[in-house]
Amino acid sequence: MHKHVQKLSPLCLVLLATACGGSATVTDQHAADPAAALEKTRKADRMNEALMMGAAAQQAPLENAYLIGPDDLLEIEAYNVEECKKTVRVNSHGDIALPLVGIINVKGLTTAEVESLIAKKLDRYVEETVVTVFVKEYKSQRISVIGAVKNPQVFAVTGQRYLLDMLMMSGGLDAGAGNVCYIIRPMLTTTSSNRSETIVVDLDELILRGNLSLNFPVFAGDIVNVPRGAIFFVDGEVRTPGVYTMKGKTSLIQALTMAQGIGENASLGEVRILRDNGTGERDTITADYDEIREGRTPDIMIAENDIIIVPKSGAKAFFNGFVRTIRGAVSFGGASVGF
Repeated sequence: MHKHVQKLSPLCLVLLATACGGSATVTDQHAADPAAALEKTRKADRMNEALMMGAAAQQAPLENAYLIGPDDLLEIEAYNVEECKKTVRVNSHGDIALPLVGIINVKGLTTAEVESLIAKKLDRYVEETVVTVFVKEYKSQRISVIGAVKNPQVFAVTGQRYLLDMLMMSGGLDAGAGNVCYIIRPMLTTTSSNRSETIVVDLDELILRGNLSLNFPVFAGDIVNVPRGAIFFVDGEVRTPGVYTMKGKTSLIQALTMAQGIGENASLGEVRILRDNGTGERDTITADYDEIREGRTPDIMIAENDIIIVPKSGAKAFFNGFVRTIRGAVSFGGASVGF
């Protein structure tokens, strides 16, 4: 077993994932320790104070990044093209119809993208025009916030919302919250995959350190889950990749058992554990699963927020292929790996 340092910085990768396993609430390990409980309460208070400040410092107005969807009501104007001055509702397929422009699909586009699309269609009729698109009525979106928040529920929201908005709407974090949360996104009908997508966000990095690049937009059907206590991640050649809650002291063998065991194509001698060293980087620990299982090498205890990766055979090429620069957020794949 050996260590080396693998630097990890911001992630922009999105892979498809199954809904996370092991997210059930467990008994707080510090409940019997008044000092530890007090410290958790104080941290929750600090994070909620920072949460309010972070929400106020939102990088962009909500409507600027809003993705248009069915039933939205759009107000459209085009300079020098009176025929295009219309108020139209997006149909169930995401289409609108305009004179001179015809039928265009606007589902999943921002207002700026729709403006550019309409202007391009009008090029054949006018030399120069300025198109304005305004969302007069937003569709209603249902977004769930569950776990260690003060007011978990399903929220009906309008307009584009972000992770910080949803945490604020749910009353902030309670004292039992861990330092990460994850956004579970349902399968999109536009994709061929039958898996949902899961994005895991480091709340310390987002809220306390103010890294607003982690303030991900949330959409209709999303579930924001703030698990209680310590969690770890398992990905790669295991039967059930995902996010798991630590139940007391957890070893590597126990962690892989929670993920329903090793896949048949796993490279058992080169299991990786990526461990936060507190500097914005992670140490990489390599373990031999067979040697641990047979008692020739001591089992390794898992730490909070560890990322366990079980590579396929041909580990070096595989590992190099899925390591991405990440800090503060990770995304999980099903059979494929998001690191």
